[in-house]
This record gives sequence, C-alpha cells and structure tokens, in this order.
Amino acid sequence: MAILWFVLGTLFCFLALIVIRAVGFRPKRTPRPAAIAVDVDEYSAALRLQAMIQKKTVSNIDPSQVDQQEFESFRELLKGLYPAVHEKCRRERIGANGILYHWKGMHDEAPSVLMAHYDVVPAKEEAWQAPPFSGTIRDGELWGRGTLDTKCTLHGIMEAAEALCKEGFIPDQDLYFVFGGDEEVMGQDAPAIVEVLKQRGVKPAFVLDEGGAVVEGVFPGVKGQAAMIGIAEKGSVFLNIRAQGKGGHASAPPLKQSFVTLANAVRRLEKKPMPFRLTKPVLELFDIMGRHSTFAYRLIFANLWCFSSLLDLICRVSGGELNALVRTTCAYTRASGADAYNVLPPEVTAGVNLRLIGGETIEQVISRMERTIGDSNVRLCPVEDVKGEEASAVSKTHDAAWHRLDTAIRQTYPDALVVPYLMVAATDSRHFCPVSEHVFRFSGIPLTKEQRELVHNTDERIPVALLKDAIGFFTRVIRMS
Repeated sequence: MAILWFVLGTLFCFLALIVIRAVGFRPKRTPRPAAIAVDVDEYSAALRLQAMIQKKTVSNIDPSQVDQQEFESFRELLKGLYPAVHEKCRRERIGANGILYHWKGMHDEAPSVLMAHYDVVPAKEEAWQAPPFSGTIRDGELWGRGTLDTKCTLHGIMEAAEALCKEGFIPDQDLYFVFGGDEEVMGQDAPAIVEVLKQRGVKPAFVLDEGGAVVEGVFPGVKGQAAMIGIAEKGSVFLNIRAQGKGGHASAPPLKQSFVTLANAVRRLEKKPMPFRLTKPVLELFDIMGRHSTFAYRLIFANLWCFSSLLDLICRVSGGELNALVRTTCAYTRASGADAYNVLPPEVTAGVNLRLIGGETIEQVISRMERTIGDSNVRLCPVEDVKGEEASAVSKTHDAAWHRLDTAIRQTYPDALVVPYLMVAATDSRHFCPVSEHVFRFSGIPLTKEQRELVHNTDERIPVALLKDAIGFFTRVIRMS
C-alpha cells in the first residue's frame, strides 16, 4: 500500500509541476513602437516591378545556357528606374552578374547590408494563366516569375532608397545593397561580393536577406500573425543514390533487379528518419510561439524536458515545414534508369536533396544513410558540379541589431509577433555568416499559405496591395541604419 501511495504522490507532483509550468508559460509583453508613416505611390511602384518582371533573368548551372543580354538589360533598367540611387550610390558589378551598391553614410564602423537576388527559376509558359514574363496586372495582382522570389524584395529596397535619396537622407552608417544573379543555382556572385567586402575591411553589423514572411496558421494553436525571421538556415547537399544490378534483356528479369535494390534502399531511409534535434532557432521559436498557443500545446512547449519524444512524433506525423525544423530531411527529386522499356539497367539512380540541420555535417549524414541502407550494391555519390553547403551559423537575437529589425517590423505590422526561426531553404545571406553575427532572413511582406506555395511554381504572382507595406518596411530599416 505504501508503494501505491508513493506512486500516486509522485504522479500528482509530476502533473502539478507540468501544469504550473504551463500556467506560467505566458506571453512576454513588449511596448509597441511609435508608428512612422511612409507615403508610397502604389500604382507607380507596381509599374516599376512590372518592368523588372519582364526581364527574363533565368539562371542556370551551365553558364552557356544563361542569356546574359537579359541580365545586362535588367541592370540598365535599374539605372532608369532609380536615378537618385545611382547618383548617390556607387555601383559595381562583381562576379558574373552580382551588383554591389555602396551608399556612403556619416560613419562606417557598423555598416548594414540589404540583400536580394534578381535571377529566377525557369517557367513553362504554356502552363501559366498569364505569360510568366509579361508582368500582367490583373484583379489586383501582378503576375510573373520573380514576383515573390525575389524581385519584389529588390524592388522594395530600391523603392525605399530612391525616395530617401530624393529627400536628401544620409544614413548614419554605411549601407550596402547586394543583389546576386545566380542564387537559384547556388552560384558565386554572393561569395565574390563577400570576398570583396572582406578585402576592403567591411564588417557588417546587420545583414538582411529574403526568407521569412508575415504568416498565419503555421504553428499549432496560434491563430494570429507572426513575422518569422530566419536566424540560421539548413545546409543543402545534392546527392545521387546509385544501385547496381544485372543488366540485359527485360524478357528474363533476374531475381535481384537494380530498381528493386534502389527501392529497398529508399524504403529503409524512409522508415528511419534522421534524428530529432532542437537547435537554438527552433527553441526560441517554440518559446515565443508556444506562449501564445492553446493550453494543451503550452503543456508541451513549457515542458520540453519531458515531452520531446511526443513532439518528435507530432513533427514526424505532420511532415512538411514543422518536421523540417527539427531534423535533417531527405527529399527524393529525380530518378533515372534505362533509355528503353525493354532494357534492364545495370545501374539506376535516385536524385536526393538533403537539408542539413545545425550540429550535423555532410559527412555524418551520408555515413548515417550508408549504415541505414546497409547494402554493398548501393553507393551514395554527392553531385560533383554543385558544392554542398553545411548548415549556417546562428545569428544573435535580442540585441541592438535584432531590436532594429523588430522595430521596423512592428511599425509596419503592429499586430504581428516577431519570432526567430530556422530557415529550411537556402539563401545568399549564408555567405555573410563568417563575417557578421547578425544575418537575418525576412522578406518584409505578409504571405498566405497559398501565396507561399506559388514560389517556384506555376502562376507566381503578388497582390499589388502588398508593395506599399514592403516599401514602408525597407524605408524604416534604412532610416535606422
């Protein structure tokens, strides 16, 4: 009987502890910053973005497949659209298509960098409702490849800078605009610009690139708006899984076919996902969003010390972005075998994109995959012409640089929670991590789930009404430079 009472007492204490922690796991109150009005001519701004979209700046891993005339035309277009910026700022072309603007401030000890890229992924015109490079404006939306990724960001930066230059504004600290032309193919424009700045002794105190947005419904139990700021990003590796088998005529298939060997390898990897890992960006995300969630979820996020296994299960069952936040992911994107239906291929290949979480290296992940597959007829081969990237460093939060971004966001979107998170995609900003402790990824606009799914997709488009707030956001960021 004593043992029973001991067990019941222990259980009661445990339940009381997790409930008390959940009750105290409440939102932290922060005062709203004073609003600063920004006047924007929405229609004229939309026409300038339309002109950018009409340039077919499609990048390619193979430089011979890139239409350099379109890229040069885009750069010339910027001169015509933003004459005041080009009068006040020094512009250089670095790398194949990289653009670096330098806006001289009153001081140069703590310079800022605002980033975007103007290359885009290909678009199959026949699949679109409006031609992808027409810049069609219809029903309040601007259609075209790059409207969301990320000519809209470049546009917001340049619109803000042009208006401020015309006002005679001079930034307190030096300001640099870094626009890459090969981000979509993990190219060398951004690394080349970073190297030039390093040689000149420039150490950015603040770097802002594309990435998070103002979103809703992305966190369990939270319904309001959240401005998601990437403070780190996962690594990316392109990998081929090659399976060997007996080739020959398809009329007499052997007992062990190469495709079956490959399928078994993929099945083993799918049955044993990469380990659950809570990194600093995700812990900060859970801490802030968890406090605004429903009580059931607050029980979990206030007590991760005992509910991490349950959270792991929730993430695995949910899949998608929630799962990608807590583990290295493996996406199967390509497959190849024989060139004919009646030929048994001696080797088949599955193309894989690994996204590495912080704390894991490329070598460690590939080694784990090899142990999981456990088949000598299967080889893992990184793609040679695309260099793999390790996970980025994690930027500092809750200091002066973070406060600057937080203030600009809440002045523009006063109802949004400002939340750090782990960027699961890759950006050019990762190249600045070795030279800056404050590299942030936030695009400055609100996007619905449907709009986010248009990135790299058919019928990419942006509501014209969003341009005003995007320009206002970048204006406030620049004013605080």
